[in-house]
Amino acid sequence: MTTYGDGENDAVRLREAMVEVLAAQGAVDDPGWRAAAGKAPRHRFVPGFYLPADRPDEQGLTLWEPVTAELDRSRWLRAAYSDVTLITQFDGDEPDWKHPVTRHGGTPTSSSTLPSLVARMWADADVRPGHTTLEIGTGTGYSTALACERLGSTDVTSIEVDSRRLDQAASALYDCGYTPTLAVADGLYGYWPEAPFDRIVAACSFRTVPPALIAQTRPGGKILLTLSGWLYGYARVLLTVAADGTAEGPLLGGTVSFMSARTHAAPPFGNPAHWTTSLPRTSRTATHGPERITAATPEAFHLRFLAQCAVPGAQMVTIAGAVHLTDVLTGSAATLTPVDGTWQVRESGPINLWEQIETVLSAYDSAGCPDLESFHLHITHDKQRLRQPHMPDLSLPGACC
Repeated sequence: MTTYGDGENDAVRLREAMVEVLAAQGAVDDPGWRAAAGKAPRHRFVPGFYLPADRPDEQGLTLWEPVTAELDRSRWLRAAYSDVTLITQFDGDEPDWKHPVTRHGGTPTSSSTLPSLVARMWADADVRPGHTTLEIGTGTGYSTALACERLGSTDVTSIEVDSRRLDQAASALYDCGYTPTLAVADGLYGYWPEAPFDRIVAACSFRTVPPALIAQTRPGGKILLTLSGWLYGYARVLLTVAADGTAEGPLLGGTVSFMSARTHAAPPFGNPAHWTTSLPRTSRTATHGPERITAATPEAFHLRFLAQCAVPGAQMVTIAGAVHLTDVLTGSAATLTPVDGTWQVRESGPINLWEQIETVLSAYDSAGCPDLESFHLHITHDKQRLRQPHMPDLSLPGACC
């Protein structure tokens, strides 16, 4: 499908090398998706992106250097065909790639996801030729191109909430010969005009599974999405939809994270110092320290996801060694302070935030520290429950109890 003009030989060579590396690592086991990755020209979808500099700026913020073909074609191509996520937008501001500037810090709001994860998402969702498929989060359009290579453009619908992002993705897709159905739409509501779908795959994360996605999936169809929350815990789930509108499926392994759907992003919580004024003077010794959910380990990554199910409105920040939790929904707050090898907890408000998290951590330990894959999500018309045979049920953040 894809054709290459003059000067594309380097891109073809780098793409072939990337696919060989991904195959050797087991990232693209399926022959169909491997073939698609060998054809989809990722560089055509990332005319510009940011890479982190070797050192932060004088204030400790990450320096993000713009990379384009005009600035350094060799660096641009090498990065485009590396298995890394390429940040293409910060804080919702569309860059001027003709006159790009270095950024100091910022929150990424759009990117080209690393190729191994893109291929893994499509493969994990069991997407095969003949499946009508909805992709939530077009982004740069590279993932959409992979789907079109594998399925054909007719069976692919892709939606994006950012109209400027979609305009750029559409131009790149059409220039490469791909003609999927594209629309500006909020992934929270799916896309009824093209429903029902055999498969729905989301390239963003949600606090809870949107009911519209279940309603737009054919009985026996599957939904693959990433669950997240305001503590920035993540877990992927593969749901199978039943004829009665319920859905069920396991959490998948791995430490994968996606940017939140914009309507599910965490709200500002103000100055932590203001929240501490309501805390009592007395404290207790914590049963579990915050490192259980903050350490740079796979277990802590998974535990953070379970913890946020217990305190769906909580957010967390560390300042001068103290860990603060705030809940803008209920007005609850907690602070953990290190004292002589222990963590001292002070809590206020209608919910004891850290106590709730400790309950989940203790249940997890008592259950023998079960793998994330042993958890299943069960969705009925009014409940979304996370279940594990040896632990109490948990509700998803934002879901009905």
